[in-house]
Amino acid sequence: MSATLTKGINSFKEVIDAPIASFFSSCVHCGLCAEACLFYTETGDAKYTPIHKLEPLRRVWQQEYTLLGKLGKMLGFAKPVTDAELAEWEPLVYDSCTLCGRCAMVCPVGNDLTYMIRKMREGMASSGHAPQDLIGSTSRTITVGSPMNIKWATVLAQIKHVQTNTGIEVPVERQGADFLVLMSSMEIINFPEYLSALSRIFKQAGVSWTLAADAFEATNSGIQIGVSDLAREIVSRIVVAAERLQVKCVISPECGHAFTALRWEGPNLMGRSFGFEVKHILEVLDELHTAGKLITKGKDKRPLTYHDPCQIARRGGVVAQPRRLLGEVAEDFREMPDAGVMNWCCGGGGGVSAIERAEPLRLQAFKHKKMQIESTGVQTLITACANCRIVMEDALEHYHMNIEVIGLTELLGQYLVEDNAL
Repeated sequence: MSATLTKGINSFKEVIDAPIASFFSSCVHCGLCAEACLFYTETGDAKYTPIHKLEPLRRVWQQEYTLLGKLGKMLGFAKPVTDAELAEWEPLVYDSCTLCGRCAMVCPVGNDLTYMIRKMREGMASSGHAPQDLIGSTSRTITVGSPMNIKWATVLAQIKHVQTNTGIEVPVERQGADFLVLMSSMEIINFPEYLSALSRIFKQAGVSWTLAADAFEATNSGIQIGVSDLAREIVSRIVVAAERLQVKCVISPECGHAFTALRWEGPNLMGRSFGFEVKHILEVLDELHTAGKLITKGKDKRPLTYHDPCQIARRGGVVAQPRRLLGEVAEDFREMPDAGVMNWCCGGGGGVSAIERAEPLRLQAFKHKKMQIESTGVQTLITACANCRIVMEDALEHYHMNIEVIGLTELLGQYLVEDNAL
């Protein structure tokens, strides 16, 4: 057995905790998880059944932690997990799973398959079976601070553009602010209108906020690739900056896995609670609106629908907030079928969008989202995740669909009542 395979198998053993053992023990092999996975529904290929993606991990659990499995291993009846098998499973674990959690929602015994895939990626990465694209993005995050190789100088350039366009200061390194604002690389490069809208909204609301030079990136590729040590290092940068600046709350941007990494995984990764709150930007905007500090005027007359990002809605519980906000600015809001916690994934989460070889499968899987959008009859799609946004824009272009995609924060900014109109 090679050193890397040994390391991977040992990692599998280490991640098999009580929840994973109970999940494998209680699985009734009903197949309901298959019908909840867009990679299975759009391909019809049984290998994309969520529980099947976990087969190497299941075998390690069986052979190392069950009586019959140990006996079979001792007598030579058990089939050991091989390096070739892990190579075969790599695309299943990374390319065909967005960690969206929809399969867990339908499991009749409550098994969290998303948690299991997340843990399985630990062993895959340890054994050297992680996609090179994710290895590269994680390496850039650790060494440079951003998976897209964005440096603070680039952020400063965007800040200058926003300040010129809005006439509003974008505060940097401000001590004791209410909010520390994070952004994903995509918002910095592809969607600078997010920062512009935030500047105007926060000015109207009268709240103090800041950016941090050493913790501007929210994306946590360590979570996506499955290396807890690296995920911890990325989270720790934000925690250190937030506590250094003594902010009251850290705002996760319109990015799903950034929210998951910091809000839910963060304290566990750090081994302690934070000295500040963590909220998604939609939670903050909803609170400001409820308090009468976010005031809009007029409504968008276009038919609009909303895509619930998986990590924000299904895994994060932010479902009612975007709908309350849309109610203020959308005259003709149309829900997709299976909206909310049962919404279908865009197909690019969990690091899939960063894997070049996964593009054909991702575009095929998008057909389910395509059907959802088409059923509403809209030509304008609202979402609250920069990764979802860019994935859907790419897929909509691929399928020649004339659909505009807009971030919800940006949309609110378009209908914001400015100071001179209050």
